[in-house]
Amino acid sequence: MQTWNAEVVQYHRLRNDLAVVRLVGDVVPFSPGQSVEVVVPQNPRVSRRYSPALPPSLDGKLEFHVRAVPAGWVSGSIVNDTRPGDVWQLSDPGGALHVDDSGRDVVMIAGGTGLAPMRSLILDLSRRPSPPNVTLYVGGRSPRDLYASDLLWILVSQLPWLTVVPVVDQLDDPWGPDRFNDAIRAEVGSAAAFFGPEHCWEGSLADVIGVQEPFTNHQVLVCGSPGMEAATVSALLENGTPEEAILR
Repeated sequence: MQTWNAEVVQYHRLRNDLAVVRLVGDVVPFSPGQSVEVVVPQNPRVSRRYSPALPPSLDGKLEFHVRAVPAGWVSGSIVNDTRPGDVWQLSDPGGALHVDDSGRDVVMIAGGTGLAPMRSLILDLSRRPSPPNVTLYVGGRSPRDLYASDLLWILVSQLPWLTVVPVVDQLDDPWGPDRFNDAIRAEVGSAAAFFGPEHCWEGSLADVIGVQEPFTNHQVLVCGSPGMEAATVSALLENGTPEEAILR
Protein backbone atom coordinates (compact mmCIF):
# COMPACT_ATOMS: atom_id res chain seq x y z
CA MET A 1 0.00 0.00 0.00
CA GLN A 2 1.34 3.41 -0.93
CA THR A 3 1.92 5.85 1.90
CA TRP A 4 2.55 9.58 2.13
CA ASN A 5 4.13 11.72 4.84
CA ALA A 6 3.08 15.12 6.16
CA GLU A 7 4.57 17.27 8.92
CA VAL A 8 2.51 19.05 11.55
CA VAL A 9 2.97 22.81 11.13
CA GLN A 10 0.13 24.10 13.32
CA TYR A 11 -1.81 22.69 16.26
CA HIS A 12 -4.84 24.46 17.70
CA ARG A 13 -6.65 23.18 20.77
CA LEU A 14 -10.18 24.49 20.34
CA ARG A 15 -11.97 22.62 23.13
CA ASN A 16 -10.99 20.42 26.07
CA ASP A 17 -11.51 17.38 23.86
CA LEU A 18 -10.94 18.75 20.35
CA ALA A 19 -8.03 19.97 18.25
CA VAL A 20 -7.41 21.15 14.71
CA VAL A 21 -4.14 19.97 13.19
CA ARG A 22 -2.62 21.44 10.02
CA LEU A 23 0.11 19.66 8.09
CA VAL A 24 2.20 20.12 4.95
CA GLY A 25 3.83 17.30 3.03
CA ASP A 26 3.33 14.90 0.16
CA VAL A 27 0.39 15.48 -2.16
CA VAL A 28 -2.20 12.85 -1.17
CA PRO A 29 -4.54 11.81 -4.02
CA PHE A 30 -7.86 11.97 -2.20
CA SER A 31 -11.14 13.53 -3.31
CA PRO A 32 -13.10 16.12 -1.27
CA GLY A 33 -15.26 14.28 1.25
CA GLN A 34 -13.05 11.21 1.48
CA SER A 35 -11.11 9.97 4.50
CA VAL A 36 -7.56 8.65 4.78
CA GLU A 37 -5.80 6.20 7.05
CA VAL A 38 -3.64 8.05 9.57
CA VAL A 39 -0.71 6.84 11.70
CA VAL A 40 0.77 9.28 14.23
CA PRO A 41 4.18 8.99 15.95
CA GLN A 42 2.61 8.71 19.42
CA ASN A 43 0.95 5.39 18.39
CA PRO A 44 2.88 4.10 15.36
CA ARG A 45 1.29 0.63 15.41
CA VAL A 46 -2.32 1.80 15.38
CA SER A 47 -4.13 3.60 12.57
CA ARG A 48 -7.38 5.52 12.40
CA ARG A 49 -9.40 7.05 9.58
CA TYR A 50 -9.88 10.82 9.49
CA SER A 51 -11.33 13.10 6.84
CA PRO A 52 -9.33 16.11 5.65
CA ALA A 53 -11.19 19.37 6.24
CA LEU A 54 -9.58 21.01 3.19
CA PRO A 55 -9.94 19.92 -0.43
CA PRO A 56 -6.81 18.54 -2.10
CA SER A 57 -4.10 21.09 -2.79
CA LEU A 58 -1.05 20.94 -5.01
CA ASP A 59 1.13 22.25 -2.19
CA GLY A 60 0.33 19.35 0.15
CA LYS A 61 -1.67 21.27 2.76
CA LEU A 62 -3.89 19.16 5.01
CA GLU A 63 -6.15 19.89 7.96
CA PHE A 64 -7.79 17.44 10.36
CA HIS A 65 -10.37 17.96 13.11
CA VAL A 66 -9.94 15.40 15.88
CA ARG A 67 -12.07 14.82 18.97
CA ALA A 68 -10.69 12.71 21.82
CA VAL A 69 -13.12 9.88 22.50
CA PRO A 70 -13.22 7.95 25.80
CA ALA A 71 -10.45 5.32 25.86
CA GLY A 72 -9.36 6.53 22.42
CA TRP A 73 -5.64 5.80 22.24
CA VAL A 74 -5.09 7.55 18.93
CA SER A 75 -7.60 10.39 19.21
CA GLY A 76 -6.53 11.15 22.77
CA SER A 77 -2.85 11.29 21.85
CA ILE A 78 -3.57 13.54 18.87
CA VAL A 79 -5.59 16.00 20.94
CA ASN A 80 -3.26 15.99 23.95
CA ASP A 81 0.21 15.28 22.60
CA THR A 82 0.50 16.56 19.02
CA ARG A 83 3.34 19.01 18.46
CA PRO A 84 4.65 20.90 15.40
CA GLY A 85 7.30 18.79 13.72
CA ASP A 86 5.45 15.50 14.21
CA VAL A 87 5.32 13.49 10.99
CA TRP A 88 2.09 11.67 10.15
CA GLN A 89 1.84 8.77 7.76
CA LEU A 90 -1.19 8.78 5.44
CA SER A 91 -2.58 6.07 3.20
CA ASP A 92 -5.65 4.47 1.60
CA PRO A 93 -7.89 7.38 0.54
CA GLY A 94 -11.49 6.26 0.25
CA GLY A 95 -15.13 6.98 0.97
CA ALA A 96 -18.40 7.67 -0.82
CA LEU A 97 -19.12 11.27 0.20
CA HIS A 98 -19.13 13.54 -2.83
CA VAL A 99 -21.27 16.08 -4.65
CA ASP A 100 -22.09 15.14 -8.23
CA ASP A 101 -22.54 17.47 -11.20
CA SER A 102 -26.32 17.11 -11.50
CA GLY A 103 -26.97 20.57 -10.07
CA ARG A 104 -29.46 19.17 -7.54
CA ASP A 105 -29.69 20.89 -4.19
CA VAL A 106 -27.40 19.38 -1.54
CA VAL A 107 -28.25 18.60 2.08
CA MET A 108 -25.28 18.00 4.37
CA ILE A 109 -25.82 16.61 7.87
CA ALA A 110 -22.75 16.69 10.10
CA GLY A 111 -22.42 15.60 13.71
CA GLY A 112 -19.40 16.93 15.62
CA THR A 113 -16.19 16.52 13.65
CA GLY A 114 -18.25 15.00 10.85
CA LEU A 115 -18.13 18.63 9.76
CA ALA A 116 -14.58 18.13 8.41
CA PRO A 117 -15.44 16.37 5.11
CA MET A 118 -18.43 18.68 4.61
CA ARG A 119 -16.15 21.69 4.94
CA SER A 120 -13.80 20.16 2.38
CA LEU A 121 -16.72 19.70 -0.01
CA ILE A 122 -18.07 23.23 0.56
CA LEU A 123 -14.68 24.80 -0.11
CA ASP A 124 -14.34 22.66 -3.24
CA LEU A 125 -17.82 23.68 -4.42
CA SER A 126 -16.85 27.33 -4.03
CA ARG A 127 -14.46 26.78 -6.94
CA ARG A 128 -17.29 25.78 -9.28
CA PRO A 129 -18.75 28.41 -11.64
CA SER A 130 -22.31 27.57 -10.54
CA PRO A 131 -22.41 25.70 -7.22
CA PRO A 132 -25.66 24.02 -6.17
CA ASN A 133 -27.64 25.30 -3.21
CA VAL A 134 -26.31 23.68 -0.04
CA THR A 135 -28.02 23.39 3.34
CA LEU A 136 -25.69 22.26 6.11
CA TYR A 137 -27.20 20.90 9.32
CA VAL A 138 -24.38 20.85 11.86
CA GLY A 139 -24.88 19.27 15.26
CA GLY A 140 -23.29 19.56 18.69
CA ARG A 141 -24.05 18.92 22.32
CA SER A 142 -24.57 22.63 23.08
CA PRO A 143 -23.76 25.94 21.33
CA ARG A 144 -20.25 25.87 22.80
CA ASP A 145 -19.70 22.49 21.13
CA LEU A 146 -20.11 24.04 17.67
CA TYR A 147 -16.36 24.45 17.41
CA ALA A 148 -16.32 25.95 13.89
CA SER A 149 -19.17 28.38 14.52
CA ASP A 150 -17.15 31.46 13.61
CA LEU A 151 -15.83 29.88 10.40
CA LEU A 152 -19.32 28.81 9.34
CA TRP A 153 -20.60 32.31 10.01
CA ILE A 154 -17.96 33.70 7.65
CA LEU A 155 -18.72 31.13 4.97
CA VAL A 156 -22.44 31.91 5.08
CA SER A 157 -21.70 35.62 4.70
CA GLN A 158 -19.53 34.97 1.64
CA LEU A 159 -21.36 32.13 -0.15
CA PRO A 160 -24.93 33.02 -1.14
CA TRP A 161 -25.74 29.41 -2.01
CA LEU A 162 -24.89 28.13 1.49
CA THR A 163 -27.32 27.91 4.42
CA VAL A 164 -26.20 26.66 7.84
CA VAL A 165 -28.65 25.26 10.40
CA PRO A 166 -26.99 24.71 13.82
CA VAL A 167 -28.59 21.93 15.89
CA VAL A 168 -27.77 21.27 19.55
CA ASP A 169 -28.94 18.71 22.09
CA GLN A 170 -29.44 21.52 24.62
CA LEU A 171 -29.47 25.30 24.29
CA ASP A 172 -27.65 25.88 27.58
CA ASP A 173 -23.91 25.28 27.71
CA PRO A 174 -22.59 23.05 30.52
CA TRP A 175 -21.83 24.92 33.74
CA GLY A 176 -18.25 23.66 33.75
CA PRO A 177 -15.71 25.88 31.97
CA ASP A 178 -13.82 24.94 28.82
CA ARG A 179 -10.58 26.88 29.16
CA PHE A 180 -9.63 26.51 25.50
CA ASN A 181 -12.96 27.83 24.27
CA ASP A 182 -12.87 30.59 26.90
CA ALA A 183 -9.39 31.62 25.73
CA ILE A 184 -10.51 31.79 22.10
CA ARG A 185 -13.53 33.90 23.00
CA ALA A 186 -11.36 36.24 25.06
CA GLU A 187 -8.83 36.57 22.24
CA VAL A 188 -11.30 37.41 19.47
CA GLY A 189 -13.58 39.44 21.73
CA SER A 190 -16.60 41.02 20.10
CA ALA A 191 -14.95 41.23 16.69
CA ALA A 192 -16.02 37.72 15.68
CA ALA A 193 -19.56 36.50 15.07
CA PHE A 194 -20.76 33.07 16.12
CA PHE A 195 -23.87 30.95 15.91
CA GLY A 196 -25.32 31.32 19.41
CA PRO A 197 -28.31 29.74 21.16
CA GLU A 198 -30.67 32.12 19.37
CA HIS A 199 -29.68 30.59 16.03
CA CYS A 200 -29.92 26.94 17.06
CA TRP A 201 -32.58 24.26 16.75
CA GLU A 202 -32.81 22.20 19.93
CA GLY A 203 -32.80 18.41 19.67
CA SER A 204 -30.78 15.72 17.96
CA LEU A 205 -29.97 15.90 14.28
CA ALA A 206 -32.30 12.96 13.74
CA ASP A 207 -35.11 14.84 15.54
CA VAL A 208 -34.66 17.93 13.39
CA ILE A 209 -34.30 16.03 10.12
CA GLY A 210 -37.36 13.95 10.98
CA VAL A 211 -39.65 17.01 10.89
CA GLN A 212 -38.38 18.31 7.54
CA GLU A 213 -40.12 17.74 4.24
CA PRO A 214 -38.67 14.72 2.41
CA PHE A 215 -35.58 15.49 0.38
CA THR A 216 -36.91 13.90 -2.79
CA ASN A 217 -34.73 15.68 -5.35
CA HIS A 218 -31.56 16.29 -3.37
CA GLN A 219 -28.15 14.85 -2.74
CA VAL A 220 -28.05 14.02 0.97
CA LEU A 221 -24.71 13.52 2.75
CA VAL A 222 -24.43 12.28 6.35
CA CYS A 223 -21.28 12.12 8.50
CA GLY A 224 -20.76 11.71 12.23
CA SER A 225 -20.53 9.01 14.87
CA PRO A 226 -21.96 5.58 13.96
CA GLY A 227 -24.95 6.17 16.25
CA MET A 228 -25.64 9.61 14.81
CA GLU A 229 -25.42 8.32 11.25
CA ALA A 230 -27.75 5.38 11.92
CA ALA A 231 -30.37 7.56 13.66
CA THR A 232 -30.20 10.26 11.00
CA VAL A 233 -30.47 7.88 8.06
CA SER A 234 -33.44 6.21 9.75
CA ALA A 235 -35.11 9.63 10.15
CA LEU A 236 -34.43 10.45 6.51
CA LEU A 237 -36.00 7.23 5.31
CA GLU A 238 -39.00 7.67 7.60
CA ASN A 239 -39.68 11.16 6.27
CA GLY A 240 -39.69 9.89 2.69
CA THR A 241 -36.19 10.68 1.48
CA PRO A 242 -35.18 8.08 -1.14
CA GLU A 243 -32.51 5.69 0.10
CA GLU A 244 -30.52 6.05 -3.11
CA ALA A 245 -30.16 9.80 -2.46
CA ILE A 246 -28.28 9.26 0.83
CA LEU A 247 -24.50 8.97 1.09
CA ARG A 248 -22.46 8.41 4.24
